[in-house]
Amino acid sequence: MNMNKKNITRTVVISLSLLILFTLPAHKPDILDTKKNLKVDICIYGGTAAGVIAAYTAKKMGKSVVLIEPGAHLGGMTSGGLGQTDIGNKYAISGLSLDFYRRLGKHYGKFENWIFEPHIAKKYLQQYLDEAGIEVIYNRRIVAASKNGTNISVIELENSLKPSKSTNTKVEATMYLDCTYEGDLLAKSGVSYIVGREANSVYNETINGVQLMDGHQFPDGIDPYKIPGKPESGLIWGISSEQLVPDGTGDKKAQAYNYRICLTSDPQNQVPITRPEGYDASRYELLLRLMKKQPQRKKLIDYFIWSPMPNHKTDINNRNGFSTDMIGMNYDYPDGDYAKRAAIIKDHEVYTKGLLYFVGHDERVPQELRQEMLQWGYPKDEYTETGNWSPQLYIREARRMVGSYVMTQANCQGKEVITDGVGMAAYTMDSHNVQRLVVNGMVKNEGNVEVGGFGPYPVSYRSIIPQEKECGNLLVPVCLSASHIAYGSIRMEPVFMVLAQSAAVAASMAIDGKTSVQKVNTTILQSNIKRNPLANGSIQHVLVDNDDKANVKVTGKWTASKRGSYGPSLLASDTTASGIMTVKFTPEIPKSGNYGTYIYLPKLKGLADIIPLKVSNGKAEKELTIKTADVVVVGQTSGEWVFIGNYDLVKGNQAFVEISNTNAKGTVFADAVMMVPNFK
Repeated sequence: MNMNKKNITRTVVISLSLLILFTLPAHKPDILDTKKNLKVDICIYGGTAAGVIAAYTAKKMGKSVVLIEPGAHLGGMTSGGLGQTDIGNKYAISGLSLDFYRRLGKHYGKFENWIFEPHIAKKYLQQYLDEAGIEVIYNRRIVAASKNGTNISVIELENSLKPSKSTNTKVEATMYLDCTYEGDLLAKSGVSYIVGREANSVYNETINGVQLMDGHQFPDGIDPYKIPGKPESGLIWGISSEQLVPDGTGDKKAQAYNYRICLTSDPQNQVPITRPEGYDASRYELLLRLMKKQPQRKKLIDYFIWSPMPNHKTDINNRNGFSTDMIGMNYDYPDGDYAKRAAIIKDHEVYTKGLLYFVGHDERVPQELRQEMLQWGYPKDEYTETGNWSPQLYIREARRMVGSYVMTQANCQGKEVITDGVGMAAYTMDSHNVQRLVVNGMVKNEGNVEVGGFGPYPVSYRSIIPQEKECGNLLVPVCLSASHIAYGSIRMEPVFMVLAQSAAVAASMAIDGKTSVQKVNTTILQSNIKRNPLANGSIQHVLVDNDDKANVKVTGKWTASKRGSYGPSLLASDTTASGIMTVKFTPEIPKSGNYGTYIYLPKLKGLADIIPLKVSNGKAEKELTIKTADVVVVGQTSGEWVFIGNYDLVKGNQAFVEISNTNAKGTVFADAVMMVPNFK
């Protein structure tokens, strides 16, 4: 059968169209398919984990809610591969955000679980929506926002899959929340924002702007040119021709994006890693030179952060000089149009899939590395609607609002403390690399910053709202108002969820008070959040931290330390002193009932072999001993909650848990006690 060139082209186009049609998630009709306009109390734009928590909270507050997701994926990075949760300090995670990780814990047979599979995270995020009766409107993206004075009056959405002005729809709301990673709603609303890094001089910081440091860096001596030693041959792919400027200089460049990769070593659940369309082996030339420079490094963990997840899966992240971060290839993303962003996303996908294929198949890669990579494949039971590959690129940072208050390095380090906190952050001030340059004739990465050493700190309510002159009915808990380096500490999924819950409560208060978000009484807001952490009127837990002086009694010689603590500090027994030392935690029980009781055990250097306890429910006392060797810490923190039993407790402060050093060899740490109700 003969076919001319025109017919062949038409056949290919039709085939590709059918392939796209049948690989896209099935579109279920939603309310905007049948209604041109929609009117609600609160419109939440962005189906990230933050968006889910915001929608659930707003609905529980008695408001009519719409949750709009520009794509087809629910949960953002939380269900997009970031299963090794970045926490910093568990003390900072509260409310529904903490409840989410406890739901995951119950799924995996634990109290809390901070590492998890993508589809399990998505299941429990969907559970919140099901409980609140919220249906997400997928594949609608913002094209315009109209304002009445300083308030957003209506937003216009187009169909993300088939854009056509004739099918555009409008959503009118009293309050709006932007829960996207990009900040498209805030930008369309005319709210001030910044992209890139501020100069250190802007907010009197020291680690903002350009920073040439040692983290995730190339060793000295790696040649940047296609033909080593010959600049005229041109630069290897991925290296910029720009010149290094002085440290602290501001720019408009974004830190690197990547995919948090979920693979599996289970042969029964594997899809092979194959050569992706668009594969270009020359993109990995620098990796070969890095491998040649360090021949002793022959394991995957030398080139990737290879974190194990449940059921033989991974959360793979960037490591060292050349890895999954596609440095310098995302500058046009934050302010790019939808087509530009789609191209950047696709390029990251091809690069990342190509990297995995390259390490497993290119004969120039050491055999040990190739053999190890070939043990892994894409999991059949993950991302089943998108070819077993995450639909969510890790947008570490895009737009950042310039709001009523800007969080800075001083807030992170406790040098400036705000009083209107509506959530806490605790992670290291963290930026991935921004540029790959030639410095003194060698390849170097620039932009990586990892500076910690501080405890949990409050995030200002004013940092999630715009300036009053710009907009009075918008809250932004994800692209919040923070300098680049402060955002690097705040930008963690659990924190976004905490801030989103606070934003939803504030939006509801503004509606009830018929006022702007700037006029919300933050003292009452803080009280509402603390009083109703699960948004349904139930008790989440009763916590007593060692810093709670009114409910903690100390006898003997103990030393306060910030290292590895839950919350601001912990108490460590003095092993040079003699005699019995005790720390007695006495909670204020709000309601009589049965409570599961826990102590927080930091597994730090010098930890005693046992932790002696005395537990009282107010009527009878019980002595227990925890063998510290039996406690396994999982995830990014230094401690775990250890269950010490269920107890019937009466309202008031008759119950207690006492930690002592009796017969303990080593240091006993007294940090926190928690009672969790076994009733609703």
